[in-house]
Amino acid sequence: MRHAIAAGDDRGMTTSRAVHLARRPELGQAATPGSFELIETELPEPADGQVRVDNLFISVDPYMRNRLNDIKSYVPPFEVGRPLTGGAVGVVTASRAPALPEGTLVLSDYGWREGFVTAAEKLTPVPAPPAGVSPSAYLGVLGMTGLTAWVGVTVIAPVTEGDVFYVSAAAGAVGSIAGQLARVRGARKVIGSAGSPDKVEALTKVFGFDAAFSYRDGDVETQLAAAAPKGIDVYFDNVGGDHLAAALRASRPFGRMALCGSISTGYDGGEGAPVAGLGLAVGKQLSLRGFIVSSYADRQPEFIAEVAPLLASGKLVAREHVVPSLDGAVGAFLDLFGSNQALGKVVVDVSRRD
Repeated sequence: MRHAIAAGDDRGMTTSRAVHLARRPELGQAATPGSFELIETELPEPADGQVRVDNLFISVDPYMRNRLNDIKSYVPPFEVGRPLTGGAVGVVTASRAPALPEGTLVLSDYGWREGFVTAAEKLTPVPAPPAGVSPSAYLGVLGMTGLTAWVGVTVIAPVTEGDVFYVSAAAGAVGSIAGQLARVRGARKVIGSAGSPDKVEALTKVFGFDAAFSYRDGDVETQLAAAAPKGIDVYFDNVGGDHLAAALRASRPFGRMALCGSISTGYDGGEGAPVAGLGLAVGKQLSLRGFIVSSYADRQPEFIAEVAPLLASGKLVAREHVVPSLDGAVGAFLDLFGSNQALGKVVVDVSRRD
């Protein structure tokens, strides 16, 4: 990742750094550190109706991978030569907007940078998190990833009393919360798949799953059948590919599937290879429903009302992998598609500098 300096007006400025997209990776190829550059800029003082925000934490998420390419998707691609965007939580440090005085904690889409100046109406103020909970929770368990898990198990593929529930990428930010919420909503058995022995162990010992297996240890279909010999009722799909195929074969009649992500399709724009066994959905009368969490933003208050007390009481366990400094953001992002040893939600503490 290259470092560069961008010139700016020298009146009343504050220095900040941001990660820009330097060049798009070839379609079908993985991004590399050379796809990005870290640019230092100068921020102006806020004008009327504007605020300056110092970010505390930013989010790196798998969905951002397809935004590196100029392809049709549910979110627009990142622009070459411009800062990347994504979830961020920060504090207002200078204000010319009465609705957002200095010290206000805010959520924004201005991630991948240390600070920024913008119109107040583009920000969402949030209260201080519960005692002992980091503001970074608004990017994870109390934010988009938590809402994604909640929508999946309550709206898209509702979990009911006695269900057998299976989630792929179960040790990740969304999967770990989805499994726990399925249990809260009455699931009789919660099963998860992950990619390492440490993550498999965490699923049962940290997150309270009943069974877990590593997809690297053998055929997913065989391992899922061993964990759920009588089949599954609900599948939360974060992976697609052979995981979805295995879930189709394991599903009992009238099973439900929440199709949240398809990370196994690689870097082809999300189309991927045909899924084996899809015809089973007809004979078994399965319900398969894809969803994008932004379509359910209006459910945020209901979600918070249910999840915040669970978090505060310890009935819901959330884990974070915190990367110090914006210098580590690109590496943390690329690791999501590589070794990915992180447990739970990956956030970058941009209030610190290496």
